[in-house]
Amino acid sequence: MRTPLRRSAASLVLAAALAAGCSSGGGSGRTEAAPTASAPSLSAAERVAGEQDGIAPTGGPTASAPARPTASGAPDGPVHGPSAPAGPVRPDAALTPATGTFTPQEKKYLSGRVPVAADPAAVLDIGRETCQRLSRTARHDKDAAAAAVVAGDVRDAADAVAHLCPDQRPVLDAARGGYPDGTHASPAAGRYRSVSAGPDCTWQVTDARGTQLAAGPAPGATAPHTLTVPAGAAGLQSTGCYAWLRA
Repeated sequence: MRTPLRRSAASLVLAAALAAGCSSGGGSGRTEAAPTASAPSLSAAERVAGEQDGIAPTGGPTASAPARPTASGAPDGPVHGPSAPAGPVRPDAALTPATGTFTPQEKKYLSGRVPVAADPAAVLDIGRETCQRLSRTARHDKDAAAAAVVAGDVRDAADAVAHLCPDQRPVLDAARGGYPDGTHASPAAGRYRSVSAGPDCTWQVTDARGTQLAAGPAPGATAPHTLTVPAGAAGLQSTGCYAWLRA
């Protein structure tokens, strides 16, 4: 049975933290910062991910950091969360590990995404965890991995693949042009197929006047579902379907 990679931001951060903790002493001089007095239970990777998302150590939003936008469908590219932190970032010249060196590709991944007070190695661990998740899932089900990218459940997938794990490019190619659940304006015409749709999956396509052009599923239909978006459609609304890939 296909299992989607639907994880909350908190669980993704925890996975990244565990990956960082298990990799001490190997590669690129990764270190883990000591917990601060204000957040004794958070690892370096957890604190970094919180800073990137504009989340305070206690789990609430900071007063000054804006909320990160939610992912939305993009006809010409895969869906992935924004890669830039909410606040100031380290200049490229300051992207150095406590020990060892970063490779040129690792430096490209880190550029513009390391908060000023964060350990660059902890940020790199988050990218490596993204690559590990894509690789593990794609080995069993490439569609599930692509759907997780479309749904925004894999952190910074495009940047991680581009700089840290180019072998996962087929997953991004499969995700390209897909749509997650939600409301999308001017959807690209074509056929789509659902991945990991729930029992309450429904959808509709409308024109500029709000007239329904297509809807589903048909009575008695079971997943996986197919959806055709006609030319000139103005809106697509999907609920409970998780993600749609190009058919």
